[in-house]
Amino acid sequence: MAWQKVAREDAIDADIPTAVSVGEQLIALYKVDGQVYGTSNVCTHQFALLSDGYIDGDCIECPLHQALFHIPTGKLRSGPTCDDLKTFPIKIEDGEVFVDC
Repeated sequence: MAWQKVAREDAIDADIPTAVSVGEQLIALYKVDGQVYGTSNVCTHQFALLSDGYIDGDCIECPLHQALFHIPTGKLRSGPTCDDLKTFPIKIEDGEVFVDC
């Protein structure tokens, strides 16, 4: 794993997930209570981009079948039976967002 610069912190909206990619890895970035988090951008139930989904508090809702995942942990909260989301460590340096992937 290596830290990759993926976005500016001020470009991440608290209401809208931000899609980024590192190589072939699709990642969604979120800002929850001022903290930036990263998860896989692909729902584990069926292929749907979570960056097209809806943020509800500290959860992301899949736009396809409404699976609800806890953003900080990736844990499935409700919806179709599927695996938890992969999460990625995030660090901020000089206003830049780095993902360890």
